[in-house]
Amino acid sequence: MTLALQLAEQGLYTTTPNPRVGCVIVKNHQIIGQGAHLKAGEPHAEVLALRKAGTNAKGADVYVTLEPCNHHGRTPPCVDALIQAGVGRVVVAMQDPNPLVAGNGIQRLQANGIQVEVGLMASVANALNIGFVSRMTRGLPYVRCKVAASLDGKTALNNGKSQWITSDPARQDVQHWRAQSCAIMTGIGTVLADNPSMTVRLPNTTRQPLRVIVDGHLQTPADAKLLQNGQTLIAYASDPNHQVGSLNAAGADCLHLPDKNARVDLKALLANLAQRGINEVLLEAGQGLNGAFLQAGLIDEFIFYYAPKLMGADAKGMFAMPAFTKMQQAIDLQIFDVRQVGADIRVRAKPTKTA
Repeated sequence: MTLALQLAEQGLYTTTPNPRVGCVIVKNHQIIGQGAHLKAGEPHAEVLALRKAGTNAKGADVYVTLEPCNHHGRTPPCVDALIQAGVGRVVVAMQDPNPLVAGNGIQRLQANGIQVEVGLMASVANALNIGFVSRMTRGLPYVRCKVAASLDGKTALNNGKSQWITSDPARQDVQHWRAQSCAIMTGIGTVLADNPSMTVRLPNTTRQPLRVIVDGHLQTPADAKLLQNGQTLIAYASDPNHQVGSLNAAGADCLHLPDKNARVDLKALLANLAQRGINEVLLEAGQGLNGAFLQAGLIDEFIFYYAPKLMGADAKGMFAMPAFTKMQQAIDLQIFDVRQVGADIRVRAKPTKTA
């Protein structure tokens, strides 16, 4: 199963909106087939492994990181392929959270006399597809908030300048988080201040995430770098300057999502992204949008990059929020990973309660 999970990781940057799945087939203590799902529309891991195993798959043990599908999508059901191959046992890391599968694949295998075991390394398999699981169970993508800051928690100078706080290795590390995300999100403040591209800049990149701008009053310039090469969604609450037409002409997809306070409805935006097949969102924004997401309880994970710098009390912070008056209001985090990246320190954490 460890090997199957390693194979599944080959699709870390490419399988969206599908889950990352790996499969290993074993007979007489020998690996006779293995495969990984790499891209939507291409063969699933089980089918690739069965092709390599050939007729030897009869009576073999199959280790797969996610419950085999039993429905017709872009490809035929993997359950049918396993049954036709006559495998003897299927070991599944975790049940598929997709309502179209959700235990039905396991039941089908069992109904055809195939022994099924579920739960081996389930937590690792779940972490590998945390965004897919979130979309299927909550109807929302998994949101990571990435923040680059000084050791005193500042993200930009008071005049808005922030390039560059962290080192090259840290910025390169961010590229991998971008690559595995289905969407990269920022706010209009960052667009106006930095005019970022927010693309994946890794060698051999085959897929660029959807770029999402939260722009309450539709102030995005039609020549913004984020609008180049298409694949840009702008969520807005109002259009006082009648910019929708020019932004659509520039290649943007403008989505009108006002909330009761005439701001962009962030939860509705995430739900819309989930409907578009977005599993993981990387939030790379300033303190305004970061604070709005935190207040709404919509951040699932934080990735903090701390640079060995001090920027002073007047520099901008990480999250713009109303002032707390008692310590019980502080948002507690659970740190689950700390490591040095170049000269900087990367801290990954999750909120332990709703903001």
